[in-house]
Amino acid sequence: MVPDGIDLNFQVLDVEETFFRMLRNKEFDVAELSMSSYCVTLGRDNPAFVAIPVFPSRFFRHSCIFVSAKSGIEKPTDLIGKRIGVPEYQMTAPVWIRGILQDEYGIDPSSVTYVTGGEEEPGREEKLKLNLPDKFRVEPIGPTQTLTRMLADGEIDALHTARAPSTFYSEPGKVRRLFPDFVDVEKAYFAKTGIFPIMHVVAIRREIYEKHRWIAQSLYKAFVEAQKLTYEQLRVSASLKTMLPWQIAMVEDTIATLGDEWWPYGIEKNRKVLETFTRYHHEQGLSPRRLTVEEMFAPETFAEFRI
Repeated sequence: MVPDGIDLNFQVLDVEETFFRMLRNKEFDVAELSMSSYCVTLGRDNPAFVAIPVFPSRFFRHSCIFVSAKSGIEKPTDLIGKRIGVPEYQMTAPVWIRGILQDEYGIDPSSVTYVTGGEEEPGREEKLKLNLPDKFRVEPIGPTQTLTRMLADGEIDALHTARAPSTFYSEPGKVRRLFPDFVDVEKAYFAKTGIFPIMHVVAIRREIYEKHRWIAQSLYKAFVEAQKLTYEQLRVSASLKTMLPWQIAMVEDTIATLGDEWWPYGIEKNRKVLETFTRYHHEQGLSPRRLTVEEMFAPETFAEFRI
């Protein structure tokens, strides 16, 4: 899909590089962006970006809580008082994980110590400088350490992450998931809450948006139309569009569980998810106040259009 009036120049990059370059240097006019990082910027003077309600990444995160075999952790409440690794405290995935553990299992986010740094390679830092309330204990790891190795060796008790640590596969006796039956747990979570967590938004540099406000609606329209094609293509059995041998069965199971529009764009269809996230973001010290959905997105994208 080509957005009306816009000649796009695509750069396909890993999300970590995209986020870093957009947040530190504003290198792109439009980019996929961590929802948590975006919300952090909204709490500061002269916010640099404005988002449209397009969500390239969503993920249930129960599968992303890993524990060290040396920790003695068997159930969620065993996490209380432990040392938990996170690549960055402000990452969207750990925000959701901490919030879900609080809402569903009664684990206060301030009841543990967070240890930050590179997961597979040393030297990772927070992309944005944070000013957290004192009750949250966040400590960086050493300059040559990695969270993956520390987890396997029992130097940290657990890991909240967006990517499975390599030692989960290479040393399965040392690292395991807190929820080994995560698919069933995540389906039950959705049935209870109706929440399919949002990870990323699409953000426009604010100076570009202020000069040409029409581009927000043009981009949004193009993303919605592209998604419609994707929904259709994932149902085609004559020639599979992915390398998943049971793609059709997976699509049918997803529809039965989440509905025909299982990955919704737009404001109202996602209001509960967004409001839950902004509550978590504030409760975890990342927003000085609770953001509203209305201030998160370009107002031009609130009215649904019909084609």
